[in-house]
Amino acid sequence: MKHIKFRNSNKYIAINKIICVGRNYAEHAKELGNEIPEKPVIFLKPASAVIFSGEKIIHPHFSSVMHHEVELLILIGSRIKNANESESIKSISGFGVGLDMTLRDIQDELKKKGHPWTIAKCFDTSAVLSDFISADDYKLTGDEELSLSVNGFLRQKEKISMMLFPPVKLVEYISSLMTLEEGDIIFTGTPKGVGQVKTGDIIEAKLDELVSLKTEVTSELFHQSS
Repeated sequence: MKHIKFRNSNKYIAINKIICVGRNYAEHAKELGNEIPEKPVIFLKPASAVIFSGEKIIHPHFSSVMHHEVELLILIGSRIKNANESESIKSISGFGVGLDMTLRDIQDELKKKGHPWTIAKCFDTSAVLSDFISADDYKLTGDEELSLSVNGFLRQKEKISMMLFPPVKLVEYISSLMTLEEGDIIFTGTPKGVGQVKTGDIIEAKLDELVSLKTEVTSELFHQSS
């Protein structure tokens, strides 16, 4: 079982399920040729997909186009169902930054066939997590910036206030669809600027100066032989 670590603390929480939000920034939806959604687009990742800052992303052999997507992460700290705004706020126990790694060529093929995105989103090492900052220690204002660089070159940078559906509204909506429990993580969507990464690339991501992560892309064959 994998655990979330809180920054500047000895506190750990076991990771439960991972709920992801697609197309939560209008410009990102447009850059991929998607319609801007009226409701949040929801999909899941397994906990087995998780790695942490400092660990390596393995590029699967069955894909030739893997994209980075930097996202604000919300950690759920209590069990809620059909939560209102106040209950949703109270259920959020922390914030982090993460990477939703996506096999874009596989996803495009699946979308054309009307199939789920599972294969493109749930492979091992597709969910990279930072440490988390406790919601008791920091309250989001909306002015925080997500940013991501590859080999030192900035690719993504956007304020989280540009989300179509802000964090509390996402918690409310998702809790109307399924029970949220302690240890659930919500990936809140990525801003524009997603792009391809290849073996040897170094990816760095951060939420202002609050939390950050660093990882490297490696090939599946190299990982197996090492």
